[in-house]
Amino acid sequence: MNDCIRNKAGILIGLFTLLGCFAVRAQDIAVKTNLLYGGLLQTPNIGVEWGISPKLTVDLWGAYNPFPLGKNGYGSNNRKMKHWLIQSELRYWLCERFNGHFFGGHLFYGQYNVSNIRYWGLGDFRRQGNLAGFGFSYGYQWILSPHWSIEGTLGIGYAHLHYSKYPCKECGKRLSVNNRNYLGPTRAAVSIIYLLK
Repeated sequence: MNDCIRNKAGILIGLFTLLGCFAVRAQDIAVKTNLLYGGLLQTPNIGVEWGISPKLTVDLWGAYNPFPLGKNGYGSNNRKMKHWLIQSELRYWLCERFNGHFFGGHLFYGQYNVSNIRYWGLGDFRRQGNLAGFGFSYGYQWILSPHWSIEGTLGIGYAHLHYSKYPCKECGKRLSVNNRNYLGPTRAAVSIIYLLK
């Protein structure tokens, strides 16, 4: 089942990405970073969005965090939230692309290795696995200048998590293999955007 989810997520993300390969010009491309994700989760991230029609864009975003949290992370040693995540979204703009209100449908896939973060309900264990899902979002983009914009986005959806549970040690014996289904927020962003023109 794990390989099946991974293959389906890869195919769907690839299809959304291919949609953006048609009629791309420099003025149709935006580069962005999610300040909310970078600030709260201390995770470097970058996204690219390109226009495929007057009211449609494709957004491809990725994040990678290889860093342990340590004493300066969430207050204790042996805490980590190592992960990578890729998310694609097809957006429909109500007025014009890269300006105003939009609605979107997104797909995502990622892998994680998380430990000892009690206030997220993870307890004193390490969980290592992957997740895949989809959702729907609403957002608004404010134009600041010809090249700069700010965007706010919220999304809800479904995620399937497959993970192994270990005692909170570097090399512990696997305690269990679990699957979990999640329904709730799947996207939250406050992004700074640079539009190529």
